[in-house]
Formats: sequence, C-alpha cells, structure tokens
Amino acid sequence: MTNQTVFLDDEKKVSLTSYLLDPSEEMKSFRTRPAVLIFPGGAYKFCSDREAEPIAMAFLAEGYHAFILRYSLNENSAFPRPLQDAEQALRLIRENAESYGVDAQKIAVIGFSAGGHLAAALGTMGEVRPDAMILGYPCILESIGDILASPIPSLDREVDEKTPPCFLFATYGDSTVPVENSLEFASALNRQKVPFELHVFTNGDHGLSLAKPHTANGNPELINDRVGAWMPMCVSWLRTVLMWQ
Repeated sequence: MTNQTVFLDDEKKVSLTSYLLDPSEEMKSFRTRPAVLIFPGGAYKFCSDREAEPIAMAFLAEGYHAFILRYSLNENSAFPRPLQDAEQALRLIRENAESYGVDAQKIAVIGFSAGGHLAAALGTMGEVRPDAMILGYPCILESIGDILASPIPSLDREVDEKTPPCFLFATYGDSTVPVENSLEFASALNRQKVPFELHVFTNGDHGLSLAKPHTANGNPELINDRVGAWMPMCVSWLRTVLMWQ
C-alpha cells in the first residue's frame, strides 16, 4: 500500500491523504479500482480520527482505494469554504486517476455527521460531483447549525437531477443529530427520483463510526453490532451502483 498526504492549503491545514492498494500480477483485473473520498465528522470544529483511517481501512479491505480529506474548520469553516476544499480534492483525484490507479468514473464520497453535510453538499451543489454518496448520521438541515462551528444551508433544498445515488444510515435514538435530517434528505431524493437506500436503526448514539470496539475509544455505547451492519450493506450497495464486481 502507498500512503501519502498532500496539503491543499497549508495555512488552513487542509490536507488529502491517499491510501492506494498496490497492483499485483495475481490481480491484473484490478489495476484500476474505484475509490472512496472520506469526510470525517466533528461539527466543522475538528475531523474525527475515529471516522477517518478506520473507514479507509474498511474500504481498502473491500478492494477500494481510499482518500481522507481534512477540510477547513472553525473560523475557516463558513460555507462554502469546506465545499471548495471538497471540490478541489475530487478534482485532484480525477486529474491524477491514472497515476493513482483509480477509475475516474467510480468515485464515491462518504461523510459522517458534519462530514455527511459536506458529502451531501458536494453531491448536490458541487461544480464537480462524485458518482455515489454515502451519508452516516448526516447533518442536513440548517436548524442543526447551532451545534456546528458555522451556519449551514439545508441540503434537502439543493437536491437536483444531477445528484448521484445515495446510501444513508442513521439511528432513531440519535439525540445530537435527529433522524429527521436523514428522512428529509431521503424525501428530497425521492421527489427528484434520485435512487437511494436508507437504513434507520432503532438504537444507537451519535458518532458510531463502524460501531466496533476499535472505533469506540473505550466507550461501550459506541459499540453496536446492529448498526455496524451498515458497512457490509453499504459495500453491497456500492458495488451495484458503481457496477464493479
């Protein structure tokens, strides 16, 4: 595996870290692979490590290349600055797809919480857009802006015919980002006839990541086998959407 970090903005500490699987003579059919671009959550105040490298490792294990964007935060997080970071990252991956071994038409974006807002913004408002979106307990509605570093636009209003297919998961028990955010976004996708898959698990706190011990930081409330099922379901969905077997 090749691992490299490039800074898109040194002053704002915006960086893109790549995790590229090595080519193999035994797997010649996978010289070019799909990729996932990961936006960790953190209320636009920080980028959670629990929703960064562990997510990359999970997708690498499924044969995807992975990229993590650490985007503009805090005083630099006023919209659309993070969206501009996301657009720059996606352009960079596509422009260098051949050297990365990435299929430029099979790039999904995945975001959690505030990172889910950024992923949804890229998919609905971006000048360049991913080929699929994966949103984990995403912030979508402007009413959630009080818990974030900066106000946000409601992205259910921005869904259009160019919005890519979307996989969403959330929990009914999330008291930090109410499930209404995912439901409203799913309804907007439905109105625009954008294909989507939505999973709402009954129990589970906010910020579950993979819902496994190694992403729980010692907190048993962040371990949940039922919610952890989102990952294999997502991989199955993504292979169908990207038409990659």
